[in-house]
Amino acid sequence: MDESNSLMEKPKRIIFLDLLRVFAIIMMVQGHTVHTLLDSGYRTGDYQLYNFWAMFRGFTAPIFMFTAGAVFAYLFLSNGLKWAENPRVKKGIFRFLILIAVGYLLRYPTYKIFDFANVSEKQWLIFFGVDALHLIAFGLLFLVFTFLIAEKLKVKAHYLFLALSIVVFFIFPFTKMVNWAQVFPLPIAAYFTKDTGSLFPLFPWIGYVFSGGILGSYLVSHPKVYKERGFIILMLLVGTIFYAGGVFVDWAGYTFDVEATMFSSSWMVILQRLGVVLFISGIMVFIAKYIKDIPPIIKQIGQHSLVIYAVHLVILYGSAWVPGLYNFYRESLSVWATLGSVAVMYILMLLLVLTLEKIKYKRKQYLAAKA
Repeated sequence: MDESNSLMEKPKRIIFLDLLRVFAIIMMVQGHTVHTLLDSGYRTGDYQLYNFWAMFRGFTAPIFMFTAGAVFAYLFLSNGLKWAENPRVKKGIFRFLILIAVGYLLRYPTYKIFDFANVSEKQWLIFFGVDALHLIAFGLLFLVFTFLIAEKLKVKAHYLFLALSIVVFFIFPFTKMVNWAQVFPLPIAAYFTKDTGSLFPLFPWIGYVFSGGILGSYLVSHPKVYKERGFIILMLLVGTIFYAGGVFVDWAGYTFDVEATMFSSSWMVILQRLGVVLFISGIMVFIAKYIKDIPPIIKQIGQHSLVIYAVHLVILYGSAWVPGLYNFYRESLSVWATLGSVAVMYILMLLLVLTLEKIKYKRKQYLAAKA
């Protein structure tokens, strides 16, 4: 089989990306559940276990976004097609629209749908706040068009993603100095600042999607590199260096220039998050090296990540149409009750995935019989 035909084959699954994606989903579900339900008395800073959990929870979103970028970039390039012929272009744009729609639907301000007369200013701020789905949506959209630019410039996509990541992370502290609400209308300004209530504005968060794009596109250019021991060592080493670099940058900012601490602290957090993401990725590569395949349920959980995200948030926080656990048990449960709630949430999400897979199987049977 020649090279052009091999490139047209269905992309080979890379086990460590599946493991990384499921790890991010597991961390996301337990993180939201604990944050919503655990009694506020444990959040005083006196409980070291909670402090460690809170610190590690801060790495969940970067892992989730990094993985989204890596998986999409890998799938986009794996078929070897030109941008205009690549079905991943339409899929990426469609995914963007779905993520944006679901993101705003989860934050919809009124149950009346088209009647906004009683919507308060706070509700509008919540509605326009940029969450993980909005961020990943635009991240995937930018990846799609970065591939086009890379093709036109005849350069490897991972070089462009590297440049974009550096630019986004470097200018992040400067973006915090701008009053974006005076520059753009609220719906647009929310994508650039946390000041209006956004959890994940473009800066610096889209940098993690670009960083994932580096890995995904690099894996296509070097298809067997993830099986090499040196690649594992490199991931772990670079992750450690990034984390240590973050500590050094923060120390330098406080030591040599008090006015620079805003910049050094921002870069410290970015470097440490990148370090942890790369280190955990290295661990997943190490695990994947010693297993030939993973259970189908692992792949299925990753494939239904959007549904899991939306449903578990509705259960916890509710929506404009149904109340969530937040309305009844906000920061009021004991440790054991909270852990039990996490276990129940995992079971519910697993049942959700199994149900979706059963529906998909039945649909395939129906279409096959109809044909």
